[in-house]
Amino acid sequence: MIGGISGIGPLQFKPALDGADAGVSPAQGGAASIGGGGSFADLLNQAASRTVGTLQNAEQVSMQALKGDADTRQVVDAVMSAQQALQTAVAIRDKVVSAYLEISRMGI
Repeated sequence: MIGGISGIGPLQFKPALDGADAGVSPAQGGAASIGGGGSFADLLNQAASRTVGTLQNAEQVSMQALKGDADTRQVVDAVMSAQQALQTAVAIRDKVVSAYLEISRMGI
């Protein structure tokens, strides 16, 4: 019932070599990694995938409860976890949209 998330664009961050703050590398077209852990897009994709997995788990536990295979505590735990994951995803989305709008208002 709940589908997966498709890939996100190539924005990545480059760690600074001299110990200064890391930033986007224009020499690589914005392609680098955060502490060697992957691109920003990969991190967002993983977070979105975990959120979808949590929502799917809550859905499965709810279905099991309807069949009589899960108790109320399991359902409440799964639904509360799904609610928290969804609220986090919405907050992240709101921040990304807000940042995009602020960048689009910047003068060139």
